[in-house]
Amino acid sequence: MVETSTRLDIAPLTQHIGAEIRGVDLRQPVDDATRDVIYQAWLDHLVIIFPDQKLEQEDLLRVSSYFGEIGALRRPPKFFPPGFNRLLPNIMLISNIRENGEPIGALPDGEMMFHHDMIHADIPHNGTFLYSVEIPTHGGDTWFASGYAAYDTLDPALKARLEGRNGIHHYNYGSTKKGDGHGTEAFGGAVHPIFRTHEETKRKAIYVNRLMTIGIEGMAEDEAMPLLEAVFDHAEKPQFVYEHKWRLGDLLLWDNRCSSHARTDFPADQRRLMLRTTIQGTVKPY
Repeated sequence: MVETSTRLDIAPLTQHIGAEIRGVDLRQPVDDATRDVIYQAWLDHLVIIFPDQKLEQEDLLRVSSYFGEIGALRRPPKFFPPGFNRLLPNIMLISNIRENGEPIGALPDGEMMFHHDMIHADIPHNGTFLYSVEIPTHGGDTWFASGYAAYDTLDPALKARLEGRNGIHHYNYGSTKKGDGHGTEAFGGAVHPIFRTHEETKRKAIYVNRLMTIGIEGMAEDEAMPLLEAVFDHAEKPQFVYEHKWRLGDLLLWDNRCSSHARTDFPADQRRLMLRTTIQGTVKPY
């Protein structure tokens, strides 16, 4: 059976970011017309939510492939948590579940600062899928911020000061707060424009974040950090944010080129288990 686009219902969730798509069972392959509608919804809304899905790992990989080449895991295998050996290639396990006192997944606990997935790579990944398998009774929400809306409303003087400049990004795998010391010895680093032009929509978005951006190329730290902090504060304003409260079976896809995201805290004694894939980027963001 092949799903068709005739039953799709696309409902925007906020003014700037987020839409829920109903009427598709992603356990079944979908036709090209349906893929095109969903892909355009992703470009239009930055974050799309497919509720009530019942997916196996194979389904997650197939759906991910509709949007491009599946991104490889960047964390060296030496630093994989033990639960990764239960996964098909290029799926990440995010979980606080512990066996023998050790988390089985990555990014197990607590809140996580706003960030863009894979901004620390030379060619960042375009998108991220996240699928909920187990969720706590409360907390562990994911907040998504529109980089487009933040760029469009940024103070003109600050925008002029930073236009054409590059941000410096660094991430120790596993860290959830800048400088928390909880990351692995393995890390990634890259330099990208502070304002990124999306290669498909041609719109500009803020492309720095509180977790991973550590400076501005060619600028002293004491000059750069106050400017970046002002951008972070603006980009995270509530009017640009969609707050997603997870339900079992939610599958989310977000565009890392024009949105950032964060995680809220949740009870340490409640289980949370998510499966993640990414979509490989095709160009450097210059």
